[in-house]
Amino acid sequence: MKTKKGTKTKKGTKTKKVPKAKKFTEAKNTGWSGKRDIFFRPDRSNYIRRINAPKTCVFCEASKNELSLATLCVYKSSHSMVLLNKYPYNSGHLLIIPLRHIGDLLSLSEEEYDDLMKVVKLATRAMTQIYKPSAMNLGMNHGAMAGAGIPDHLHFHIIPRWSGDLNFFPLIAGTKVVIETLEQTYQQYLSYFKDVRV
Repeated sequence: MKTKKGTKTKKGTKTKKVPKAKKFTEAKNTGWSGKRDIFFRPDRSNYIRRINAPKTCVFCEASKNELSLATLCVYKSSHSMVLLNKYPYNSGHLLIIPLRHIGDLLSLSEEEYDDLMKVVKLATRAMTQIYKPSAMNLGMNHGAMAGAGIPDHLHFHIIPRWSGDLNFFPLIAGTKVVIETLEQTYQQYLSYFKDVRV
């Protein structure tokens, strides 16, 4: 039965006028604090779809060359190497990588695995002594579906953490403030590793 505003239905209930839907950015009382801004980044689609993906493995390129700021490699052992992260989460962010191009942890030889773990420990010690972090994130994204940016070449991340190092910038603006340049970070680690051997 058709009804108009203020008229009664057969059951005796009044109908209410349906409010016009509001735009997301104007929504009130939704748990969001007022108007929301959206950062449109169409250039990110190239990364997501891997349109501009490098044709060669950047880790393998680094393994073939001498230690240098260009490759961000600060240390090599017989089977592993330590690189700075080109886009660090925090100052001092390191990657520990097997020299051999391999994407499966279980496919490492015992010798490669032992060396890799020793270098992880060595890098952790270097970070502790240089940066004196309150804590660290240490781990590996094993495979593309786990979030590995370069899934065909294993790599551990070690990230120094301090109280208050996470603010609204990375969460809302997609921007991270790092208090040290890559050049400064590189020199600190290079000095530490120059007389160290696994």
